Amino acid sequence: MSEGTCSALSLAADESLAGTAGRAAAYLLLEVRGAWEREAIDGLAEHHASPIRAWLAATPGSKALFVRRPDRRGGEIAALVVRAAADPPTIRQFRLETYDDLLDIDLDGGGDLVSGPIALVCGHGRRDACCARLGRPLYDALCDELGPESLWLSSHQGGHRFAPNLLWLPDGLQFGRLVPAAAPALVRELRDGRLPLDCLRGRTTFPPEAQAAEIAVRARSGVTGLGDVVLVSAESGHVRLSTPAGEVEVTVDVQEGPTLPASCGATPEPVERYVVSSIGS
Repeated sequence: MSEGTCSALSLAADESLAGTAGRAAAYLLLEVRGAWEREAIDGLAEHHASPIRAWLAATPGSKALFVRRPDRRGGEIAALVVRAAADPPTIRQFRLETYDDLLDIDLDGGGDLVSGPIALVCGHGRRDACCARLGRPLYDALCDELGPESLWLSSHQGGHRFAPNLLWLPDGLQFGRLVPAAAPALVRELRDGRLPLDCLRGRTTFPPEAQAAEIAVRARSGVTGLGDVVLVSAESGHVRLSTPAGEVEVTVDVQEGPTLPASCGATPEPVERYVVSSIGS
């Protein structure tokens, strides 16, 4: 890891991953081959971007990501809608002949249900060099573990300084600082319905305090099932979680962390850290 990059500085400062996952309850994934602009959606013609912007505006807690696979050059264009906060979470896929099809499809009610899961590795080099330099080796390390329909490079997920980042959908789990050699084992755990805590930034459907609380509760109790911890409430640092052993109250303090750049070349600023001060019943 190169000295002075945002990811190297974060690691050297021992910045905690807990509570840093980017927030989103729903995702629109659009396959766009080739290089992406710094703001990925700016690379689309406006009449193609318009239905995406409309869906984002109408869908609370939503995020659009571009995806691609380096070995995929032609054929149909994939578009996927992920509902990470649904019970159960879902993925629906659309197959487009051209981007003009975006004007006609029903992103809220159409598409084919995909059994999933899918993994997105951030590789958005024009947004931050760390994502491209560290993301591609992680992607390559997972190619043998995940089929071609289950693994994509993605545009900016949030959190360059935690690169390489992996987003696991439809569960909305984000991991950072993944070592490529260890990633296949982590993916096998996830596919078997278990949630490893190593490198876990949090669950994107939870606010930051609840992300940190879930990690702490799982670490103390040994609960491993993906769906074993459910958010009941989160307000002013007081988080209540439902677990197989009953509800648990967690107090999370927001403290000032190290001063770091959010991305390479950015002005360093103090970052927040989420510290669990108590776990009760």
